[in-house]
Amino acid sequence: MIKTLVKQMSKKDRKFSIITPFLIIGEVTMETTIPMLMATLVDVGIQNSDIGYVVKMGLLMVLMAMLSLAFGAGAARTASVASAGFAANIRKALFYKIQDFSFGNIDKFSTSSLVTRMTTDVTNIQNSTMMILRMCVRAPVMFVMALIMSISINARLASIFLVAIPIIGIMVVIVSKFAMPKFRIMLKKMDQLNRVVQENLSGIRVVKAFVRGEYEDGKFETTTREVRDTQKAAEKLIVVNMPIMQLVVYCCIVAILWFGGNMIMVGDMQTGQLISFISYVTQILMSLMMISMAFIMLVNSKASGDRIVEIIDEKIDITDEKANDKILLEDGSIKFEDVAFSYHNDIMNCAVRHINLDIKSGETVGIIGGTGSSKTSLVQLIPRLYDVIQGRVIVGGHDVREYKLDHLREEVAMVLQKNVLFSGTIIENLRWGDEHASDEVIKQACIDACADDFIMSLPDGYETNLGQGGVNVSGGQKQRLCIARALLKKPKIIILDDSTSAVDTATDAQIRETFRTKLKDTTTIIIAQRISSIEDADKIVVMDNGRINAVGTHSELLENNEIYRLDGIAEIARRINEIYREVYESQKKGAE
Repeated sequence: MIKTLVKQMSKKDRKFSIITPFLIIGEVTMETTIPMLMATLVDVGIQNSDIGYVVKMGLLMVLMAMLSLAFGAGAARTASVASAGFAANIRKALFYKIQDFSFGNIDKFSTSSLVTRMTTDVTNIQNSTMMILRMCVRAPVMFVMALIMSISINARLASIFLVAIPIIGIMVVIVSKFAMPKFRIMLKKMDQLNRVVQENLSGIRVVKAFVRGEYEDGKFETTTREVRDTQKAAEKLIVVNMPIMQLVVYCCIVAILWFGGNMIMVGDMQTGQLISFISYVTQILMSLMMISMAFIMLVNSKASGDRIVEIIDEKIDITDEKANDKILLEDGSIKFEDVAFSYHNDIMNCAVRHINLDIKSGETVGIIGGTGSSKTSLVQLIPRLYDVIQGRVIVGGHDVREYKLDHLREEVAMVLQKNVLFSGTIIENLRWGDEHASDEVIKQACIDACADDFIMSLPDGYETNLGQGGVNVSGGQKQRLCIARALLKKPKIIILDDSTSAVDTATDAQIRETFRTKLKDTTTIIIAQRISSIEDADKIVVMDNGRINAVGTHSELLENNEIYRLDGIAEIARRINEIYREVYESQKKGAE
């Protein structure tokens, strides 16, 4: 874990990380020297009434205090810069790694968990880095130097530490052993909390529409209480640790005052020596307390570090390391050769199996089937969003694994089942298809996707801010914007995954007519629930339970395929109901 995390440090961060310990050593040296000077001031200057010596020692102590302050301020700055830079690099590494994830990798982690790792876990690592650079250097150095000074003053009196140090060490081991599992549980509960918040905010309109605010409040309260309880369980150990350590410290001071006072009375020790000895005792015991607290914090951060490294070390399922840069996608032909695919890489539990399909470049292919028939799973294999576990997917005459991923996906435009728009204006979202597209080209793409009319009806037109996730437009409008965005790519293959389900039949027909006339050389694959959306396709694929049930034209399938025929009858029934509803509504308005 440590090796993986350290790799994320930049040269600047490493430089500051190296400088910080030297500054801390300078700070501690000054701090541990001051009590010795104070002992000399008392035993020599004050006892002999030498004012000059007192002033000289006093000024020297002030100078050392100022130097200690300067070293401490410098160490604080360098440690802050190093830890903040380290955290920024880790976040960057996590974000970049997630961008390289295949859909299979993404399926392993929830969105809320990824958010927690990039926020809470990285913050824990940042704090622990600061702790390591400051406390974990300062405390051991101070402990060693103060111990040497105290032994040099009175070795017999320093033997009291032989009792105190083991007690503190045992406490550290006990606390770390029981705290580690609790911190792991706490982070998992944080994942759940982020999930609840994310779901509520993204679905706030549904919550209000169904009057489920009270239910969501209860769910949030339950999750928050679980986070609080797990955090309390972990913090209890730390809370108990501190009083015990303080008790050890005070007992040591009392013992030193008792035995040291007796030594002064018999002449084995001077007053100034006892004063400085107590200062060193305080430094020793405080350094031990700092070490224990730092150790506990490191235990917490280890749980966060393991979660971060889990993402960084995650093996990418789909790479193009063995791809050939010289191979370019020449046309939109697609061929499935005995293809099988499983989300869990299990040949016995395939979502898609024994798929054999030949699609010529420029053809329009419709895919239909019931819910769970793996229509989406099939088309996601074309741009290598997932990889087959058996067989081959050949695009443009080459296995998709022979192409560079960026090149393949540039030539394959896919309007996903879940339409996603990003915060920003309409035109900014459309330029995802082609960032260099002119306003005229963008407008034409929107006309082709039947989106221009509603865009121009908006107050700011193409400069209208969509809000997060495109909340300012309807489902049908969102679908048309996503289609326009895909058209701007000018791909050789375009895949519409149920992308017109939220538009009316007239608009759907208009979009299909545009595809027929303007995308003659583009292979078009349309996944649809309505037969009317694919009835004029060159061929129609009927999917059933992850297999191809039939392939043919609209008329052929109506005649020969029962699944297709039943879907057609159901659609006719829906159309009749819609007509009756429209007639009823018009008559009702006329009567009023």
